Amino acid sequence: MARMPTEPVIQSLLDTDLYKFTMMQEILHHQPETQAEYAFKCRNLPTLPLAGLLDEVNAQLDHLCSLRFSEDELAYLAGLRFIKSDFVDFLRLFQLQRRFIEVSVPAAQPHELAIRVKGPMLHCMLYEIYVLAIVNEVYFRQFPWEPAWAEGEQRLAAKLAQLRAFAGEPARRTPFVFFDFGTRRRYSREWHERVVATLAREGEPFMRGTSNVLLAKRYGLTPIGTMAHEYLQAFQSFGSRLRDFQKNALEHWVREYRGDLGIALTDVVGMDAFLRDFDLYFCKLFDGLRHDSGDPFEWGEKALAHYSEMRIDPSSKMLVFSDGLNLEKSFALYRRFADRARTGFGIGTDLSNDCGQVPLQIVMKLVQCNGQPVAKVSDSLGKGMCEDLNFLNYLRDVFQITKE
Repeated sequence: MARMPTEPVIQSLLDTDLYKFTMMQEILHHQPETQAEYAFKCRNLPTLPLAGLLDEVNAQLDHLCSLRFSEDELAYLAGLRFIKSDFVDFLRLFQLQRRFIEVSVPAAQPHELAIRVKGPMLHCMLYEIYVLAIVNEVYFRQFPWEPAWAEGEQRLAAKLAQLRAFAGEPARRTPFVFFDFGTRRRYSREWHERVVATLAREGEPFMRGTSNVLLAKRYGLTPIGTMAHEYLQAFQSFGSRLRDFQKNALEHWVREYRGDLGIALTDVVGMDAFLRDFDLYFCKLFDGLRHDSGDPFEWGEKALAHYSEMRIDPSSKMLVFSDGLNLEKSFALYRRFADRARTGFGIGTDLSNDCGQVPLQIVMKLVQCNGQPVAKVSDSLGKGMCEDLNFLNYLRDVFQITKE
């Protein structure tokens, strides 16, 4: 076991996003035999090479794989009405397995870090958020923390001032609400908690929740989240026609949650291809949609037009925006859409890693499922991910996608 020179980044298995548990429960109940493979990717050029993090990331993973859920944590999960007792029993026995994750420095890319997770999906899907949080924090520990915290405090104070100024704007049909979505790219665990605690105390009535389950539990906030890309991507391999994978995934979600967690993610193959599958049946069953790529104003107009075409009152639905947001952009989107639909804003990096340094744009995506390639085709250039060009081209043909 590698020696860890600094304290553990992850100290509780609840220190992750809610949608990891909600997706995991559905997989347990309907596809427990699924095999999966995930790959790490950094989309921007770091100030310092990631390869230098190898030893400590490995040590952090050793510690991560020693953690178990406590009875207090399980009781909290059991208290969420959409979490079922057999899933809690499964988590009581759960422990991440070190043999399913490997970290290396590629010989052809000696400045980069390669991280692969491969094994049963049920035992691998929780790795994603922990790995991203670990890489982020270990990376930023290389820089002096005092100036970063001081800068972060100033910027956090400025955000609170923005909220106070916004409170003076004329009321609209629906209130402005935002959520913390910052776990995966946070500057550090302690800074993330500092931000959430401050916003929970001083950000009322606008701050309504967090995707981080541990912080929701600790500060009495609503845990926020439904599904992520990996859930829909997995259905590309589950036996139905590829053309039907989105419908199949949404149908399984409805059967699992029966009215709870009713926000559907739209951008696994792009908004246009999603709406072709999101027919009247799904429009009525889901409470709303989540944006995560492409122009958010264009996306919102398409969503409202689609509801109107289905003869559904758009004001009864919710639009959740979650792609690269800050408060200013959230306010602009709110002004555009709040009189026509309910809105919510998931703000991530700009809350949890706004400390004056360039954040890492890191992701960990599903690349294979049951031995078959899967893909994410994004409405934003550079956010797609697939390791098999033939499959990617086939997927684009099937869904009439002409560009990323």
